[in-house]
Amino acid sequence: MKRQHAFHSFSIVILLTFVTAISAAETIANKKAPEFTQKSSHEWINSPPLSMKQLKGNVVLLDVWAYGCWNCYRSFPWLHKLEKTYASKKLKVIGIHTPEFEQEQNRENVIANVRRFELRHPIMMDNNFAYWKALENQYWPTFYLIDKKGNLRFRFIGETHAGDRNATTIDQAIKLLLKE
Repeated sequence: MKRQHAFHSFSIVILLTFVTAISAAETIANKKAPEFTQKSSHEWINSPPLSMKQLKGNVVLLDVWAYGCWNCYRSFPWLHKLEKTYASKKLKVIGIHTPEFEQEQNRENVIANVRRFELRHPIMMDNNFAYWKALENQYWPTFYLIDKKGNLRFRFIGETHAGDRNATTIDQAIKLLLKE
């Protein structure tokens, strides 16, 4: 009887692990990535305004973040490593800074924190939450993967560190999309 109970407990643990792994990534099917909502150069950092058309042919990782969100900036070491790993591949990282607090709407504050965190990829300031709403986003940080054709394919929620489940799943998804 103990052996049967142990097997049943083990099966539940495996099932919960599988369900948890699936919930780390949400597959988004047949949905075009929304066009960037901010068109002014004042609303972009590290880049002139970009369009989805300019990014076609690349896999795009969108990082929806706010500089006051500790879950966001604690993910930056992983993001730096990811950018370095895929530097020679067709992966583009685009930050979407959507303010959680009023002071995060100030461009100079955002620039200071972009420097502080050594972010070099393009960042769009989404002060009016237009892109946040277009993505139907709800959380900081959230990472979206867009395929080479401009389709939203995956969404990953939460703080991410090198080697954790989210990072491993994102890496696998990037490799899949780069091969397509």
